[in-house]
Amino acid sequence: MPPQSPENITTTLTDDEEANYDLFISRIQETGLVWGLKAEDGWAVCPSLEFEKTDVFPFWSEESDAKVHCSEDWDIYTPATIALEDFVVNWLPGMHEDEVMVGANWNADLSGVEVEPADVAERLGNEG
Repeated sequence: MPPQSPENITTTLTDDEEANYDLFISRIQETGLVWGLKAEDGWAVCPSLEFEKTDVFPFWSEESDAKVHCSEDWDIYTPATIALEDFVVNWLPGMHEDEVMVGANWNADLSGVEVEPADVAERLGNEG
């Protein structure tokens, strides 16, 4: 079966960025998985639209929502999982130290919230 082109992939995300973030938190707690985009040279990262001289690592709660972005400038990436425990124990503290943000469940237009890693960890701890 050939891989689906990003145009044919359906997404559950909407224009409501806060709702997408809420979905991110609830789904990664349910599944125990966080989805990012990975290539041979590392994970996808992009400049923040909200904070000067700050980068954002985009993450999703569903493979299909991550896969939507694997085209054009990001066609070198494929969706890859991070175990929730690894995300909480290693990724979030490392991102906090590096002063980078979490882009949670960005929609097909790469629109979404940019959240401090410590805030994501706190939210996961409060709702876990």
